[in-house]
Amino acid sequence: MSVSQASGRPETSYRYVVFAMVLLLALVNYIDRGAISYASAEIIGEYGFDRASWGQMMGYFGYGYMFGALLGGALSDWLGARRLWIIAGVAWSILAIAMIYAGDLGLAVLGGSALAGFAVVRISFGFAEGPAYSIINKTMSYWAPKKERGFAVSLGLLSTPLGAMLTAPVAVGLLLLTNNWRSMYIMLGIAGLVLIGLFARIYTNKPEENANVSPSELAYIKEGLEASHPAATAVRRFDLKGFVSNPTLLLNAVGYFAFIYVNFMILTWTPKYLQDEFGFTLSSLWYVGMIPWIGACITILLGGRFSDWIYHKTGSLRLARGGLATGSLLLTTITFLFVSQANSPWTVIGLMTLANAFNALPNSVYWAVVIDTAPSDRVGTYSGITHFIANIGSVLSPTLAGILAKNYGYSAMFVATAVATGIGVLAMSQIRPGRPNA
Repeated sequence: MSVSQASGRPETSYRYVVFAMVLLLALVNYIDRGAISYASAEIIGEYGFDRASWGQMMGYFGYGYMFGALLGGALSDWLGARRLWIIAGVAWSILAIAMIYAGDLGLAVLGGSALAGFAVVRISFGFAEGPAYSIINKTMSYWAPKKERGFAVSLGLLSTPLGAMLTAPVAVGLLLLTNNWRSMYIMLGIAGLVLIGLFARIYTNKPEENANVSPSELAYIKEGLEASHPAATAVRRFDLKGFVSNPTLLLNAVGYFAFIYVNFMILTWTPKYLQDEFGFTLSSLWYVGMIPWIGACITILLGGRFSDWIYHKTGSLRLARGGLATGSLLLTTITFLFVSQANSPWTVIGLMTLANAFNALPNSVYWAVVIDTAPSDRVGTYSGITHFIANIGSVLSPTLAGILAKNYGYSAMFVATAVATGIGVLAMSQIRPGRPNA
């Protein structure tokens, strides 16, 4: 097929079918991990957890998630994105169903500790879900044209705020429909298995392997990629030294840590915080829990476009990536300090929404910096290492929030969040994306 003469774009856009399916898979991934937050009252009532124990339980997911991200990044280079999508998707769907046995497993065989049972299942569940965003980056490195890279990455990452936002009505709806948190997880697991089967039918590792991609679209996707992504002649070993010796990649991972810290604090603690502090009921959380994510769904897409626009206008990756992230994280930090001092429920919700929107604006930047900076045959590996470092926040955020909430009150967890994003400001102000010889 011919390329449109007016726009210079191909007349077919099968790549967006792939982007949409990646988004759907990541949405299910995100809803699965966040649904437990809305079942907190039922699970705490059944097993008798306090705030600190609940924070621990939320944090267990992060331990597995960190190592799943690390291993998943390398495996996406070695096995290919398609095979790893299938393995990970099947595994996390089965482990979502296994959540129904977690507490009883601990009571029966792990010293009578329901918390230990949840630890085993939540860590395993996190490990299975960990590769997802590294595989997204690997997928986009082959399927996204260079001129659309920021937007394409942000489209995949839209699953973070959109998944978190949809978690509220999906989880609350299933809980109210079945009156049982275990039934909720069975239904979520089945949905994941169905979706991964559909994805396996339409996706290939590279666009040139897919019969639905026209020659003109393939040429459009490949335009400019050869120079910035030279073809690999061999699969390289796991290259931790190459990552840690690059200051930009390390600082970028610290910046992404700040994003993850905010994300998991809001995802894991908002429902319980609103119930404890302001008396919100489960039936109202289906819409109240959505509110902090609404702005983020918009800004995460705008951020990708805005980053691409800055690069197009200035030719500076430092401004397009680091400048955008630095400014956004600074606004996030300031807003969370205001949250810590607010007393009205709707003021708190409004400020949290604004802070989350600022935080989500540069989400695609962290992943684009890896693609910009890493050799093409190590994009998956370096994405996994980045995700591993950043996901220290997925453990620290909910765990520390529980400790702070128990000992100092909920306002302290918002101050800690501002400190985390302040660290991100310092890190992203120093990055220098790109390859010296690109």
